[in-house]
Amino acid sequence: MINATEINWKKVSGLIPAIIQDSEDNRVLMLGYMDQEAIKTTLESGHVTFYSRTRQALWTKGETSGNYLNYVSSELDCDGDTLLIKAKPVGPVCHKGNQTCFNDKTALPLEILNHLTELIQQRNQDRPKGSYTTKLFKKGPYGIAQKVGEEGVELSLAKVKEDKTEILNEAADLMFHMMVLLESSNLSIEDVCKVLSERYM
Repeated sequence: MINATEINWKKVSGLIPAIIQDSEDNRVLMLGYMDQEAIKTTLESGHVTFYSRTRQALWTKGETSGNYLNYVSSELDCDGDTLLIKAKPVGPVCHKGNQTCFNDKTALPLEILNHLTELIQQRNQDRPKGSYTTKLFKKGPYGIAQKVGEEGVELSLAKVKEDKTEILNEAADLMFHMMVLLESSNLSIEDVCKVLSERYM
């Protein structure tokens, strides 16, 4: 949690720069500025709030678009003059419609996992007719597990043939079905990443 008393307010002239980082994949989303009131509002509302130097007023990211930054945690740097805030973005962060205010292209490969996770969760809740994912969930634990096994074998066979296009396609199929299996167990790819992080970082 942000401790405003530890911030060197004199050094930053009352406005501390705040780097906003995605709490799930650690992408840098944007940079904003906060005064003491913005910090207080952020902690009370749970939505990251800044001080607009242009309007000279508080503004909560997403207050008009609905694309909020849900506050998760924060750290103050060693000099007490910069904040690192981790948040969960709701929709695009940039006003131009991009996922971040920086190089959006680098985020796309990882962003698809977040979108796919949300889609699979929604399919599990709604079970729309005609959806392949719905059919998988209706097969139950055994049917889902069997499908993951089949996709794993197909990926192995693609590797034996050293067909790179087929390897990529089968790997994508395996990952999708694995994510369905995780959802059916009330788990997610994020939980898997946490295990990997504990093992190798």
